[in-house]
Amino acid sequence: MTALIFDMDGVIVDSFAMHTHAWEVYLDRHGVKAEALGSRILGKHNDELVRDLFARESLTDDLIREHGLRKEELYREMISPVLEQRLVPGVRDFILRHSGQALGIATNAEPANVDFILKSTGLYNHFRAIANGHDVSRPKPFPDIYLRVAGMLGYAPVDCVVFEDSMTGVQAALAAGTKVVGVSTTEPAFTGVDVTIRDFRDPRLAPWLQELTVSL
Repeated sequence: MTALIFDMDGVIVDSFAMHTHAWEVYLDRHGVKAEALGSRILGKHNDELVRDLFARESLTDDLIREHGLRKEELYREMISPVLEQRLVPGVRDFILRHSGQALGIATNAEPANVDFILKSTGLYNHFRAIANGHDVSRPKPFPDIYLRVAGMLGYAPVDCVVFEDSMTGVQAALAAGTKVVGVSTTEPAFTGVDVTIRDFRDPRLAPWLQELTVSL
């Protein structure tokens, strides 16, 4: 049996638009103008983003962390009333249906966001292993977080299926040696994945997983 490892943003919750809007509001409050914001934030860790977006400021490590924490507080405040509607279609039923398998979360998201999303949706206890970008020295696109979660689950990477919505995450999963399902909530197409689905209601997913199980 395979282990299933999920990114969170864009795979569990369709959050890219909300993260982008939260950054827009936060930057506006600080008088910062940012071009091409969407492409700049995709797949990035907050520390890296703050250094980019506040490049004209004199930034200490404490200030970088403070900007990141405050923006994420704003994001949680904004998504909280609509969280259930923002779940990727079919993901709850898919997780419940596969709860007998080893399930893991591997995300660059901030720890407070991971706890908030998974606990608010009631999905937290279905995952045997959860790791975020602070748990590894190198975040995605490096493979470290997927190697870590596979190890926490007790599976070799080759026996894991990763669900990712960005090429940064896909690159991390491929580098780790896992199978990869591209979820096209954030990016429309991927290279190198085993299968691409629109969401977890996609009719291509179950037959592919069944074929994979039979071949192992």
